[in-house]
Amino acid sequence: MTEPAKPDVAAPAGPAAAPARKPAREGKSGATIYDIARAAGVNPSTVSRALSKPGRVSAKTQKLIEDAAAELNYQVNPFARALPTGRTSTFGLIVADITNPTFFDIIRGAGATATARDYTLVLADSAESAVTELTTARRMMPTVDGLILASPRMDDDDIRALARDKPVVVINREVDGVPCVVPDVNKGISEAVRSLAANGHRKVAYVAGPAQSWMSARRWEGVRAACEWSRLEAVRLESTKPTVDGGRQAARAVRASGATAVLTYNDLLAIGLMQELQAAGVVVPDQLSIVGFDDIFGADFTTPPLTTVRSPLGECGSGAAGLLLDSLAGGGGAAAGTLSVETELVLRGSSGRLLPSA
Repeated sequence: MTEPAKPDVAAPAGPAAAPARKPAREGKSGATIYDIARAAGVNPSTVSRALSKPGRVSAKTQKLIEDAAAELNYQVNPFARALPTGRTSTFGLIVADITNPTFFDIIRGAGATATARDYTLVLADSAESAVTELTTARRMMPTVDGLILASPRMDDDDIRALARDKPVVVINREVDGVPCVVPDVNKGISEAVRSLAANGHRKVAYVAGPAQSWMSARRWEGVRAACEWSRLEAVRLESTKPTVDGGRQAARAVRASGATAVLTYNDLLAIGLMQELQAAGVVVPDQLSIVGFDDIFGADFTTPPLTTVRSPLGECGSGAAGLLLDSLAGGGGAAAGTLSVETELVLRGSSGRLLPSA
């Protein structure tokens, strides 16, 4: 006769058995303060205080909560934090063209300041479009504490409208009523024109940037004024785009202008212009001197190395971020006005040679 099966009976826990601490969602970034509370054996409100305002709980409890948070790989959600505080600890930076090396140091400078101030920088590109720029800015505004616009293409009125919503700082442009960081182009341009005049040049061409660029217009004004002071003739030439390809396309107009020296809106135009002229047999600087603007990474990689007017781009980025974060720390908008930074001429091999016919 077969013995009937006995039902399974759970063994009673011994008196020394302790309840195991089983963290919920262990090792996942989706952990919440409720998971931390269960793991640490405290109330969720205590976790919230410990993580948002350290010092409001005892050191022992703080350590217990921090250890549990680390064990659960807890990540702070800036948007959840923003609900009670209205702050996300992020700010936006919109650049006109993210592929343009001009903006690399601006981004780096702003990012370094953000990190030092416990903020996160959110980057966007407008692709030289005023419409894209404004749309992007409006989309970013609800999720950031403030905004930096580097070489913006949108109208002044649109920039001021954004600044009425949240703090805004502008780089490479002056906008009434909005704090700005602007390189003083006059010093560097004056040095460049005086250098060209000293080498016998009598006619200087300026290859302009985008029509909507405020800075391109200021640089042309600086070239024209400096040439007038040095009794040189100045002529403005347009470009199709502020890129190496745009510089190549401007080469024919430069040669037709009769100028013996050229200043360009930026270094990319200068590099493209030099490449195209050299391909056509023009010797730089023997037959034509070329001066760029900004001193981007790689400006000295050309043959000959590019003479350029250096803008302190990293200082512009860090200065703009500092203005923005100071205004947020003070609880109000950034004070309107312009922070000016100096430019300087960097002499290299692409300029200076006196032409035999000069």
